[in-house]
Amino acid sequence: MAHPKISSVHCKSGCESRGRVLTGGTVTVKGSGLAAAKRVVFLGGSGSNDDVSVSVTPASDTKLLVEVPYSAESGPLTAWSSKREHSNASKPLAIVPAPPPPASGRLAPVKGPADPGAPRFETAVSSDKGYVDGSGVRFSYRIDGTQRASVNVTVIQLPDGGAVRTWTRHGVVPGDVHSFTWNTRDHHKPATDGRYAFRMAAAGPTGATAHSAADGNQRRDAFDLHGFVFPLHARHHYGDGFGAPRAGHRHQGQDIFASCGTPIIAPRGGKVKANSYQSAAGNYVVVDGADTGYDFFFAHLRERSPLQVGDQVLTGQRIGNVGDTGDAVGCHLHFEMWTPPGWYTGGHPFDPLPFLKTWDKYS
Repeated sequence: MAHPKISSVHCKSGCESRGRVLTGGTVTVKGSGLAAAKRVVFLGGSGSNDDVSVSVTPASDTKLLVEVPYSAESGPLTAWSSKREHSNASKPLAIVPAPPPPASGRLAPVKGPADPGAPRFETAVSSDKGYVDGSGVRFSYRIDGTQRASVNVTVIQLPDGGAVRTWTRHGVVPGDVHSFTWNTRDHHKPATDGRYAFRMAAAGPTGATAHSAADGNQRRDAFDLHGFVFPLHARHHYGDGFGAPRAGHRHQGQDIFASCGTPIIAPRGGKVKANSYQSAAGNYVVVDGADTGYDFFFAHLRERSPLQVGDQVLTGQRIGNVGDTGDAVGCHLHFEMWTPPGWYTGGHPFDPLPFLKTWDKYS
């Protein structure tokens, strides 16, 4: 059996700048003896806890196409032909976490006002929570029966019912599932926190119309929109806070303790302003919060974030993992918030704990 060898790894789909690849994308692995490869292991950082193995079907003896798992971390790859036989480790591949997709909703019949003979239909909303500058909230629907319908879908802000966004489709085929995604970034002005809902009206060939819900219904196809999300979705507890004494200075942020490797997510979408290493902060990332004026500083990351300066991230997108690099005792996230105009550009840090506790309640 040929001994597999990797000579290069290049992004094929889901590519970002500077040779990086999004999770869920595809890379081309080139080398020799690859026809014998049965799986590829993404090695991630040091240790085996974050290794991810995927089965492969070689395209030839010199090439493999490999889909990047959503749980893969930046690092080298190896190709395995048996339990003991494997290739050399490739050069590290920079993997960028893909934005979180909206959850899948379950269609249910509507019970809103309807004219006699109006179309019957089902609707669903992808999540009961949405985030400004996030990946959006999806509304799905299906027309029952055999006749096509004209459909109007509106996002309204409750309780007053003010329209925020509207879509219209004609000749909608019954039986098929259709959807619209409301992304707050495509609105003419930043959306505000509050409860929103999708409202749908379907009209048949005679003009008879059915509505998905009564005007005052605050539960049907509704979701709560938030401007921020808590940066950790895991068991955690708070450590030293803002202003705690340090050698020669005061603590500029809030420590949040969690297991090493816990994903860190962006509390608000924006652009990456810095990604570096410093002896005290360890691996750190700075993200500006779109339309807020705040900058967010994340320190002690387990490894350097795969994001690059200038990258756009969405609210809730993974930007790194909890670690203990730099001057840190125990695995934790050191989190800072800075006033406008930003991190070391004229702004100053302030106590983020009231914000964190608010986000923590609903995230």
